[in-house]
Parts: sequence; C-alpha cells; structure tokens
Amino acid sequence: MALSFHTFADKFSGTTQKCTNDHHVVVLGASPKSFRYSNRAVKTFKKQGYPVTPVHPVAQRIARLPVVNTLEDITKSVQTLTLYVGAKRLTSLVDSILGLSPERVIFNPGTESPVLEQHLEAAGIPWFRACTLVLLSTKTF
Repeated sequence: MALSFHTFADKFSGTTQKCTNDHHVVVLGASPKSFRYSNRAVKTFKKQGYPVTPVHPVAQRIARLPVVNTLEDITKSVQTLTLYVGAKRLTSLVDSILGLSPERVIFNPGTESPVLEQHLEAAGIPWFRACTLVLLSTKTF
C-alpha cells in the first residue's frame, strides 16, 4: 500500500516503531562518505540502538560497522529497508529486495521507483516515501 508521509503519519500516529534489539534496519546504498545522508542514517540508527546493516558493493566498514556487499548476504529478518539508491539502480534489485521480505520499505527523497513500488504492492509489502533522517529526528520512525 502506497502511503505518503502525511498518510503514514496519520495512519500510524501513536504506533511509531520503538527501538528494540529485534528491529533490524538495512540501509541499501549506505556510503562510507561521512557527508552523505545514508552515512548519517547509519550513524543515527547505531546511536539510537537499532541493529543496522549497511549495504555497499565494495566498502568493508561504515561507521565502524561491518558492511554486506549484497542484499543476498543478509540472513537476519529485516523489519525496515531504507533506500538510498536511485530508481535506475533499484530496477535491477527488485528480485533481491522482494527476496529479503522486509516488513516495510522507505523510499528516501530521490529514490522513488514506480517499478519497485508496484512490485512491493503486489507482494503485500508496505512502503512509503519519506526522509529517514526526519523520521528519526521527530521520533516517528
């Protein structure tokens, strides 16, 4: 089901995700460059106590965390997949994302992909467009 940020906030107000050791977050497109938003997201998740897995094709560590190079390398269940990869690159990752079976997917600004959104809807995986950093800072993640 497609949800705008406002719809998401209205629908889930009062039921925001609480940080628990079992709320595993995957950051697809995590960057080792500290000025990138994806790097800031990894650091913020880590600081707030979320188990977080950064995904980057070649980096080995981001924010002192081990990095996986592909979604197929992830063996734990995933509660939230947050995207920092452009739509063109996401098209080739549709099968990998569906195979991961995340409980929800966040499309950060610039990652919107109608193709992936349609596949997620068909698979019954909730998704919405929002800024992960805003969700974290306003405690609506």
